[in-house]
Amino acid sequence: MVNKRIRRILIILSAVSFFGSTGFVTVSLFKNSSKHAQENTTTAGTSKDDQLQVNEQGYQLVLQREPENQVALNGLVETRLQMNDVQGAIKPLEKLVQLNPDRSDYKAQLDQLKSQVGDN
Repeated sequence: MVNKRIRRILIILSAVSFFGSTGFVTVSLFKNSSKHAQENTTTAGTSKDDQLQVNEQGYQLVLQREPENQVALNGLVETRLQMNDVQGAIKPLEKLVQLNPDRSDYKAQLDQLKSQVGDN
């Protein structure tokens, strides 16, 4: 009788310990995963801005060596537009229009940007 009682108490203690530790680990995992998700979101936003700045600097370096490089000019325009730097995108776009007078899409985009900044 005493052995059954001790055995029953040990089984209950073991079950409580097992489920308690399992529950603690599960709760910790959920807390940590939501914390990491929030950190990744803010890091991703910062790295996108950083990447745009690196791209802009890269295009500017290419244009210092080759001022009429159309790939770099186009990349600089697109990068500055992604950075919401409409004023900064106008000058390289003007150069693209000058190099490609037959490209009506460049001219239309230039007119649109100039109207946005009120420089028509």
